[in-house]
Amino acid sequence: MSNFKTKLHTIKAFAFDVDGVFTDGLVIATETGDLLRSHNAKDGFAVRIAVLKNYPVAIITGGSSESIRKRFLQVGVQNEDIYLRSLNKMPDFDDFCSRNGLKHEEVLYMGDDIPDIEVLKSCGIATCPSDAVTEVKEVCEYISLYPGGRGSVRDVIEQTLKVQDNWSFDQEIYSGL
Repeated sequence: MSNFKTKLHTIKAFAFDVDGVFTDGLVIATETGDLLRSHNAKDGFAVRIAVLKNYPVAIITGGSSESIRKRFLQVGVQNEDIYLRSLNKMPDFDDFCSRNGLKHEEVLYMGDDIPDIEVLKSCGIATCPSDAVTEVKEVCEYISLYPGGRGSVRDVIEQTLKVQDNWSFDQEIYSGL
């Protein structure tokens, strides 16, 4: 744990999977084929604070619903940093790093399932929710105490920003005034 906390000082950006990380993994299919997901507001708040503190945030998901894009645009993630239909996540992670002038080791990544493993092995700090699959837990430096969709994203963002003395709230900045 102490090594994890020490390495948080080197983090300049965050990247996340969606299903099983921002959600509990439950996807409801409507009769029109739309997929409905439930997101944790505290996770969204933490992303918004990170973005306002100038941390680039990437969303790299195999999901294809435009509702995913809309959700993350609402909390300030840049459109070009939202990667939908990412079945091989490494090229999208590389693109995110390249466009934002980041080295892999400067990015904290959180994933929960097998498609995330390649990125988890190449990022600066590999993290996962408490209910991630065993194969993911085996490659992660930090396993959140919280499951996907229940605060695991907030956990890693808040810890990082606190270690870097950057976890603060300014109502005017938050409101976009």
